Amino acid sequence: MAGNLRIVVIGQAAFGEKVVDALVEKGENVVGVFCSPDAEGRPADPIKQAAEKHNIPVFQFRRMRRKVAIDAFLELNTDLCVMAFVTDIVPDAILEAPTKGTIQYHPSLLPKHRGPSSINWPIVEGETKTGLTIFWPDAGLDTGPVLLQKEVEITPDDTLGTVYFGKLFDLGVDAMIEAVQMVTDGTAPSVAQDESEATYEGWCRAENVVIDWSKSASDVYNMIRGGDPSPGANSTFNGAAIGFFKAGKMDGDTGRPAGEVVEIADDGFRIAADGGSIWIGRVQQEGQRKVMALEWVESVGLTEGANFGS
Repeated sequence: MAGNLRIVVIGQAAFGEKVVDALVEKGENVVGVFCSPDAEGRPADPIKQAAEKHNIPVFQFRRMRRKVAIDAFLELNTDLCVMAFVTDIVPDAILEAPTKGTIQYHPSLLPKHRGPSSINWPIVEGETKTGLTIFWPDAGLDTGPVLLQKEVEITPDDTLGTVYFGKLFDLGVDAMIEAVQMVTDGTAPSVAQDESEATYEGWCRAENVVIDWSKSASDVYNMIRGGDPSPGANSTFNGAAIGFFKAGKMDGDTGRPAGEVVEIADDGFRIAADGGSIWIGRVQQEGQRKVMALEWVESVGLTEGANFGS
């Protein structure tokens, strides 16, 4: 039966917001929400707004490891802690305090792709499936036993944005609610991760997705897809870093050197890579906003035969 467990949510952003909304809609007893402090001059975090909308007490701490945060959590006499998009380190004193434990959402099929950018890397690496895991966090990084998993396809045209917002976001919210129900029913599994299958990657930052145009067109395309919309796979042109978005791949050797512009059209431009070429529809020059490719082409005077990455 919903509503019996005293639930605390730790989280942030739109995902945390939707988890709080869904728990309340299901009649669960959410007794507190923990999130980061408000940023000066910016709107309150969506999860805070959701909590206030539902008259749920909000606790804001920059570090959950601080004694004041731990004490605030312990005072709530929590039965279940739900971690919905957490990037801070949550100490064992909190993880182990709830009578029914703590569960956490992670957007990969653990033990593969542990780490903070677990949606980017499967796409960058050309994988054809990923998914989400609800697990019981422990002292390690994404190492705790698995409660449930959901698998999704990565299609050839998927990007970070389409995989997260189109496939893992709503599915993840539903999975969190399903997991809470399983804990309530006493049917929630706890299956140890297979360490022989484990992989870990750090943050996917702009410096981690610098394009090597001599790589295969598929490798380049996968890197751009995995960085779209953030952090933006990038190359250089006239000494400036240029991020690429809204890309496409064309197979077939162009006969041009890697990194050379082979075509310019009204809706983008094409760059040679090994065994094919990459179509670019949107760009972002370092320090500037994202623009459609033609606007940038005209602003810098890009011409066929120009070179990137040199």
